[in-house]
Amino acid sequence: CGCNNHAMTPEQYVQQKAAASGSSFYYAFLFLPKPRRGAITAFYAFCREVDDVVDNMVDPGVARTKLAWWQSEVAQSFAGQPTHPVMQALMPVVADYQIEQRHLQAIIEGCQMDLEQTRYLDFAGLQSYCHLVAGIVGEVSARIFGQTQAQTTAYAHKLGLAFQLTNIIRDVGEDAMRGRIYLPVSELQQFDVKAHEILKRPKPLAGNGTDEFTARFAALMRFQTQRAHALYGEAFALLPAADRRAQKPGLMMASIYQTLLREIERDNFPVLHQRISLTPVRKLWLAWKVQALGHV
Repeated sequence: CGCNNHAMTPEQYVQQKAAASGSSFYYAFLFLPKPRRGAITAFYAFCREVDDVVDNMVDPGVARTKLAWWQSEVAQSFAGQPTHPVMQALMPVVADYQIEQRHLQAIIEGCQMDLEQTRYLDFAGLQSYCHLVAGIVGEVSARIFGQTQAQTTAYAHKLGLAFQLTNIIRDVGEDAMRGRIYLPVSELQQFDVKAHEILKRPKPLAGNGTDEFTARFAALMRFQTQRAHALYGEAFALLPAADRRAQKPGLMMASIYQTLLREIERDNFPVLHQRISLTPVRKLWLAWKVQALGHV
């Protein structure tokens, strides 16, 4: 699998994998105590590893084989024989944070869905995909952060869904270049936006940029954005007061992601042609504010 770098410990490997992604998760981890930071870094590296199988896919057959390898690697790891540095870093902490084999297998299953499916007929179908690739990730993360209340799991799933929808909104153009549309087909129809139009990624007309495709597309995206914002609100309402402090890393990410969502809206959804992102210093500032003030 190309990771036979014996000079690197599993801990160094996962640290490098997590930091390289430059993601918002990384900023949230910075404020965690060391043991929890080690655990979330290893778990996040696992997620990146299986995600990359699909993202860097040249051939679907090869990708399927790699995911099957990961399924057996996870089973083997829980049987006491991890061979991949990510699993070697993760296994020593699974008991501490109640990470179960079913969690990791569900994430792999979500990536398999990505190989088999490039369209979702309705929001319910999209939600079942999000449950695997984001809800489960939220659930495991909440455990690592120090969940004490059962209700926090429902919060974590709802927040994961909000994050995934934010990613989908941000990545419409990039996904279209790979022939994928995650926006539900029924909602495209509702706003009279055709799949082929998204795949073509038409440039807005110069000048006022209010050609009719841009208007239809913006209406569709506004609908998506409003739903995502509503889900953040629902997630925060589900978080028990007793777990607020422990779950701060998730709230940091939420602050970063909601800010990103507002920027995309403010720029009238240029997502077909550019990837909107926040600067590292801005992400760090938003994370720090949650750390210092304790709210999003």
